[in-house]
Amino acid sequence: MSEQTPNPTPVLDPEKAALNKRLETAFWGLFLIMLGGQFLLKNVNLPDGIWDIGIGLIFLGLNAARYFSGLKMSGFTSFLGVIALLGGLAQMVFRFDLGGALLLIVLGAMLILKPWFDQKGLFGKAEHS
Repeated sequence: MSEQTPNPTPVLDPEKAALNKRLETAFWGLFLIMLGGQFLLKNVNLPDGIWDIGIGLIFLGLNAARYFSGLKMSGFTSFLGVIALLGGLAQMVFRFDLGGALLLIVLGAMLILKPWFDQKGLFGKAEHS
């Protein structure tokens, strides 16, 4: 009978938790400003998909900031960022609204790639070391 060692409990790093909180606050603020701008400027003739691209870049930027700060990235905001960016590009370039189809495709791809993400340790709680 082989002995199984329990999975180690992630250690909460207060400095990482504080940095992650500051990054999340700043980027959620940018997201809300972008969303408010979309409502405020709804009558301005901007290219289709521009708002989605901006929101996607905000969420992906948050995870890039986490990555380069030595924090784990969030799968949730990465997923939202990819969906928004690809959806916006599809609207802008192809004049095609992918809507729910893109959501399902990216979700399926993330499920397939999840073992690789887990192996690399890229996603998880940012405040855990």
